[in-house]
Amino acid sequence: MRALVIVDVQNDFCEGGSLAVEGGADTAARITAFLDERGSEFDAVAATRDWHVDPGPHFAAEDAEPDYTESWPVHCVAGTEGAELHPALDSEYLDAQFLKGRFDSSYSGFDAQLGSPDMVRSGAPEGTAGPFGATAAAATAVEDGAPGLDDWLRQQGVNSVAVVGIATDHCVKATVLDAIDAGYDTVVYTDLVAGVDAERSDEALQLMEENGAVLQTWGGSAE
Repeated sequence: MRALVIVDVQNDFCEGGSLAVEGGADTAARITAFLDERGSEFDAVAATRDWHVDPGPHFAAEDAEPDYTESWPVHCVAGTEGAELHPALDSEYLDAQFLKGRFDSSYSGFDAQLGSPDMVRSGAPEGTAGPFGATAAAATAVEDGAPGLDDWLRQQGVNSVAVVGIATDHCVKATVLDAIDAGYDTVVYTDLVAGVDAERSDEALQLMEENGAVLQTWGGSAE
């Protein structure tokens, strides 16, 4: 059984977002086109999302500059527009969404837990939670004991994953390395990812390959 794991294709990581990655919006559109063409090859499709409520030092202090390695601008606050999936990614393809980083600096999709679809949507009016304006409902979008990505994939009988998304040199890299460590046959579509830094992204792809990932290209177009 094979699954597609779509990493963090969210508004704040695409053009116009608070932590925009060049090519993010195009990557979202290309992933949808890929699913239009080849979605039937996958038995399950899962998306991960940054879903921050109060992630501690993951967000740079108000009076400090982020170092873009361990500390970052405020982004993907739970329940806000920035945390939404980019509209160019067709969410109708998704079987499940996994939320990470509510109270820590999680990067890997394998640190995420299954979220409630009804609470994943932004705009819940029931007050706020945490210091960054996360909506109260969104802050509870993960129920106690919710399965993690690995648990859910195994429940589906998955033994092979393909990984796409944002950002190549951060959350995609972490997700791929954890997938390999968990024993999944792992493919990365190199034309369906976008990275923060071109050189570090190339190094990340090389590291993934050295650890056992198979690098492939789709070769299709979003047009």
